[in-house]
Amino acid sequence: MLIGTYPGSLGEKRRVAVPKRFLTELGAKPILAKWYEDCLILVSEEFWNGLLGRMTGGKGVISLGVRDIERFILGSAYEADPDSQGRIVIPEILAIYADLKKDLVFVGLTDRVEVWNKDVWDQKSKDLAKTTKEYIEKLADGN
Repeated sequence: MLIGTYPGSLGEKRRVAVPKRFLTELGAKPILAKWYEDCLILVSEEFWNGLLGRMTGGKGVISLGVRDIERFILGSAYEADPDSQGRIVIPEILAIYADLKKDLVFVGLTDRVEVWNKDVWDQKSKDLAKTTKEYIEKLADGN
């Protein structure tokens, strides 16, 4: 299971060591792509194939909204090829999108890993600490 928050450091040529615990779960050929809220997503081939199935769904005509989601996520995807030390290279276009600097954070969310600029994640985490209580109460009320 992909859980926990781990620091990372973006090195020369945008290379970063993926936490070993995550890399073991993600398999030999993880996929790296744009995700929502200005972060990246790192997923297993199995998750990726499930996402493709949900997006394309075998429908004849694909709506503009679905096409835009495909362009955003699928069009930004790269196979991450970890080296013997578990490092991957983050393509420049993805590093720019997520505003990745030297300090990164890997956040495990059960079936996927988000990759954040540390400063952005720190602010997001503070915001979540304030708003999560409201979300939990709404869920408890069935809303």
